[in-house]
Amino acid sequence: MIGVAIPAHDEEAYLDACLHALLRAACHPALAGEEVRVCVVLDACSDRSLDVVATHEALFDAAGCRLEWREISARQVGAARAAGARRLLEHGVRWLAFTDADTCVAPGWLAAQIALDADVVCGSVGVEDWSAHGEQSSVLCERFRGDYQDRDGHRHIHGANLGVSAEAYLAAGGFACVGCHEDVLLVRALESIGARFAWSAQPRVVTSARIDARARGGFGDTLRALAIGMLPFNAAP
Repeated sequence: MIGVAIPAHDEEAYLDACLHALLRAACHPALAGEEVRVCVVLDACSDRSLDVVATHEALFDAAGCRLEWREISARQVGAARAAGARRLLEHGVRWLAFTDADTCVAPGWLAAQIALDADVVCGSVGVEDWSAHGEQSSVLCERFRGDYQDRDGHRHIHGANLGVSAEAYLAAGGFACVGCHEDVLLVRALESIGARFAWSAQPRVVTSARIDARARGGFGDTLRALAIGMLPFNAAP
């Protein structure tokens, strides 16, 4: 069984597209019918995120997949990812995949992670719509394309495109309950135990270029810093 964990804090604007994309990935023929279970962790949500997730439950059931949700009040993305992973491990998943609520995975996303035959898969991210940044949009897009390494062998770490075997995740101690860089901390722990890595651009995702970043110091903050020339993207974690 394959598990997918998604942290969400007031993400009603993005969750519908996220879950539609995940359902397509969960039904990919290369998975040969292996069960896929998705857990959305609703962290201190005050909007309609729960309602959006609930409307997808029947769609997942009809496709032979499973969708569930958990509500927490940690206001920490690390705690939310850890809660999702913990629930999926209780179901006995062999592989944990992680993405974000403002991200759409490609139909072959899960299949690509599994096919890489590694303990850990660190994927890259793409951005299609930069309009949220207004007059800075074209500059930001240009700088991102110039600095970002969207290729095999990259060294980017994104919670929006990450996969790890259940065995390696447990051996590394799982996600730390922190407000940011929980993905980087997990990857460093996995490196320390000698896990086999695939740094790959094959599992594809498209994420938002939002300006209302949910985690201070995360992808959204990095984009803002990139736009005003504070750092090159390949210097970011």
